[in-house]
Amino acid sequence: MTSHDCDSCALSGLPVRSDVVVALAGNPNSGKSTLFNALTGLRQRVGNWSGTTVSRAEGTYRLDGTAYRVVDLPGVTSFWAAGGEERVARNFLLGAEADVTVVVVDAMRLERHLYLVLQLLRITRRVVVALNMVDEAERAGIVVDVRHLNRELGVPVVPVVARTARGVDALLAAVATTAREPRVAPEADVGEFSDDLVAATFADAERIAAAAVGTSGRAPLRTVDQWLDRALTHRVWGFATMGALFFGVFWLTIAGAAVPSDLLFAALVDHGHPLVRGVLESTGAPGWLVGLTADGVYLGTAWVIAVMLPPMAIFFPLFTLLEDFGYLPRVAFNLDRLFHGSGAHGKQALTMMMGYGCNAAGVTATRIIDSPRERLIAIVTNNFSVCNGRWPTLILMGTVFVGSVVPPVWAGVVGAAAVVAVAVLGVVVTLAVSWALSRTVLRGEVSVYSLELPPYRRPQLWRTVYVSLIDRTANVLRRAVVMAAPAGALIWIIGNVDVGGVSVAVHLVRGLDPFGMLLGLNGVVLLAYLVAVPANEIVVPAILMLTLAASGAGPAGVLIDASDSQAYAVLAQVGGWTVLTAVNLMLLSLLHNPCSTTILTIWKETRSARWTATATLLPLALGVLVTFTTATLARWL
Repeated sequence: MTSHDCDSCALSGLPVRSDVVVALAGNPNSGKSTLFNALTGLRQRVGNWSGTTVSRAEGTYRLDGTAYRVVDLPGVTSFWAAGGEERVARNFLLGAEADVTVVVVDAMRLERHLYLVLQLLRITRRVVVALNMVDEAERAGIVVDVRHLNRELGVPVVPVVARTARGVDALLAAVATTAREPRVAPEADVGEFSDDLVAATFADAERIAAAAVGTSGRAPLRTVDQWLDRALTHRVWGFATMGALFFGVFWLTIAGAAVPSDLLFAALVDHGHPLVRGVLESTGAPGWLVGLTADGVYLGTAWVIAVMLPPMAIFFPLFTLLEDFGYLPRVAFNLDRLFHGSGAHGKQALTMMMGYGCNAAGVTATRIIDSPRERLIAIVTNNFSVCNGRWPTLILMGTVFVGSVVPPVWAGVVGAAAVVAVAVLGVVVTLAVSWALSRTVLRGEVSVYSLELPPYRRPQLWRTVYVSLIDRTANVLRRAVVMAAPAGALIWIIGNVDVGGVSVAVHLVRGLDPFGMLLGLNGVVLLAYLVAVPANEIVVPAILMLTLAASGAGPAGVLIDASDSQAYAVLAQVGGWTVLTAVNLMLLSLLHNPCSTTILTIWKETRSARWTATATLLPLALGVLVTFTTATLARWL
């Protein structure tokens, strides 16, 4: 038996050198990505196809001394569709860049997936069919005649179970054999589209599947899947279950991040900050350089890492586990009616959920939406998902201010309810703004799309954790750190540069105070959000620092950490905050401009100054309107 070895196939930013290029094609939810992982292990790199926002994953393996480069094509249901993914896959195959194409077929949905195989065979005959999920077919009492498929299609058909790597060695051998076959000119260009051709291809797929699929005579064993679907896609219980699951994810994220955040804070801030100052002072650096570097750049960056890394390291793997389990397509199914009614795409439900971890990641996730119009709606509204950088502000305001209006025994419940209410309000605003955009500047027909509910699968825990940490957490954190460093420097500068004996920060707070009061806030809050545009994680420490600096009770330019009780004392007694201030701060935290990392991501995804500005200023305008209305009503009452 042959074996493949990936240990010597390290990837870099340069193109991978290989002897054979293998394209991996297939329908969404066919197990294509799982097979890609089984072939390449963790030796992968992810980027974008040239000139597109469609993601591109590549990996390598070696077999009998030959290097193979595997290119994971976007999942498509047809090469005749007009979406970005279909164009990318079709152009790659028509360009004859692949020596062999492995098309992944779900044994449970053979007829529909053969439709893609028959189209592919019009482009190239150097094809290997990976008949995936044969174990699930067996449990369902379904038997697929592989020999019949071989004869009908004229190419190798290999039964595999990508999740457990069953049949992968046989697949690799078939790929190696096919790669040595001579190239044959394609029968026809796949672009030759006609209604008659589509009908004939569907008929051929139906005929081949009908002859190849039989039953084992054993009763199906998929009762658990059926029971789960009855509960998870129910009109009432589906929403209840969805709410409970995501509440659990958020609770685990918030509660689980507390201890590691404290440990990181102690290491990076309590111990790291004095160490950095000491090293700089020992070199004889001038005081301003020590302050700018240690108190500004380093402290701002360390704060963001300590606050941001643990929640993301928990949220993204949990979210990915739900995705691998097969639950997220059920979320899209449940919310499809709401988003369809608002003129948006049903898949926006998934990008919205991703935004709760990080809005930049949520914006990137909108690539799964084919329609440019509906993708713009999803991008513009993703900021209404409360990212992990805003949770500390909401939790502090909800617990120490909103919770204080009820007896202590109920304070925790009321505070948590206030935080959840803000998150729910974000969903309502998302739907409302989507509805408004779809009926004004982004008018158009709502896309009809095929949402396939994949079977439930046991997630591959460690692989999922590793990939989510590398592909999602590390990338988002890297961008946030790049933005946090200049933010820390700016805070130090405005706090330590004096004009007329008063720091620039105090001048700015006094100048912003009149407008802040109209919004039921103050100049401290507005300035804190201005300097925290690079990273929402530093809003609370910036507010505490500016409150003390404006009152002359503390140093300016150095971010301050405090317990909940200390923060309440500073804000209520020194800053004169009330419950209205806290409530309006929670509303502004939901409805304000995206952080600079998200703004940069929006620009990269849209390449449009107009839509980047819209996505930035629209939430801010809503925040001003809502807080002004709330403050005005409070004054009247």
